[in-house]
Amino acid sequence: MQNITILGATGSIGQSTLDVIALHPDKFNVVALTAHSNIDKLIEQAKTCQPEFLVISDQANYLQTKQKLARAKLSCELLTGHQGLCHVAQLESVDSVMAAIVGAAGLLPTLSAVKAGKKVMLANKESLVMCGDIFIQEVNKSGAQLLPIDSEHNAIFQCLPQSFEYGDLAASGIAKILLTGSGGPFLTRPLDSFDKITPDQACAHPNWDMGRKISVDSATMMNKGLEFIEAKWLFGLACEDIQIVLHPQSIIHSMVQYVDGSVLAQMGNPDMRTPIAHCLSFPERIDSGVKPLDFSALTDFSFELADFNRYPNLRTAIEACKAGQYATTTLNAVNEISVEAFLSGRIRFTDIARLNRRIVEQSEACALNSVDDVIALDQQVRKLALQQLDKACA
Repeated sequence: MQNITILGATGSIGQSTLDVIALHPDKFNVVALTAHSNIDKLIEQAKTCQPEFLVISDQANYLQTKQKLARAKLSCELLTGHQGLCHVAQLESVDSVMAAIVGAAGLLPTLSAVKAGKKVMLANKESLVMCGDIFIQEVNKSGAQLLPIDSEHNAIFQCLPQSFEYGDLAASGIAKILLTGSGGPFLTRPLDSFDKITPDQACAHPNWDMGRKISVDSATMMNKGLEFIEAKWLFGLACEDIQIVLHPQSIIHSMVQYVDGSVLAQMGNPDMRTPIAHCLSFPERIDSGVKPLDFSALTDFSFELADFNRYPNLRTAIEACKAGQYATTTLNAVNEISVEAFLSGRIRFTDIARLNRRIVEQSEACALNSVDDVIALDQQVRKLALQQLDKACA
């Protein structure tokens, strides 16, 4: 029986994880669930899986949550804030942690799970974007097992040889990593209409069902840029080892190209339960609840390179990756501010990439030698981005 903490249980990854777990009650036991402020959803989930701990990261909701727990006759221990998140991520009784909190908020609890030597199923790409070098050092120090949940990185992981050693592509005969992306909902939309894109349009992904922040990142292809950075740290790659390929159908989730001309691809329906099930049961395989591909119904497989004029955020992310950790930390921070400003109607869709690039270009190179350094830079960038937003919107 594998004991599990789910960080970010009420989000799309958390819900999909519980769906897979429900198919295998003999294999998995949920010890802790966490959420930011979606109290009703969290309690609904707790009724089903009866965890020992619940965590609400928004401390202002503690009393309300406590009252609702009592009405639901649930005896879970209720914790709050970052301390609560970190506590359930490193519980001695927990074997595995699903790290599915979106954004910078997921860094400290995910790192806590790593330091405790857990099996960490990583859906929080920001941990590596913000803190990649320090994060990987902690993985190596603690002996934690790091498994990628993002469909693209999970696909790469499945296509690598078992003999692959971190960062050593040549020894495994690997020529290149091919990171696929759908191109989002605006792959063919006229560029001169991008400033009229609404939040609801940006969140209507043609293939994937995701949260609003990640959906906007997919529409701008910042998500692919963050995944580019994540791939660098997950597998120890140079930027030149990674090529982004647009594949609108989202059937091939990524590929590994070998020096002999072979290309291994991982395929499947666009459903996050597949990589979740793979990581939950690794190295075994279990039923994910996802229907297998019907090859008789597949009528089109197309591929193209990404156009930086259509996706300027992607160019900025790749350049930040080449510049170093300070630049990717800066990019993640400003992007969270700009996406939230777009979703709240303060700026236009096209302003997201403009603000991101401006702040990254203004950033000065600096060494980030600790998590405290990373958090300090993150907060500094957010403050600067908000100041520039206020001026622009005045």
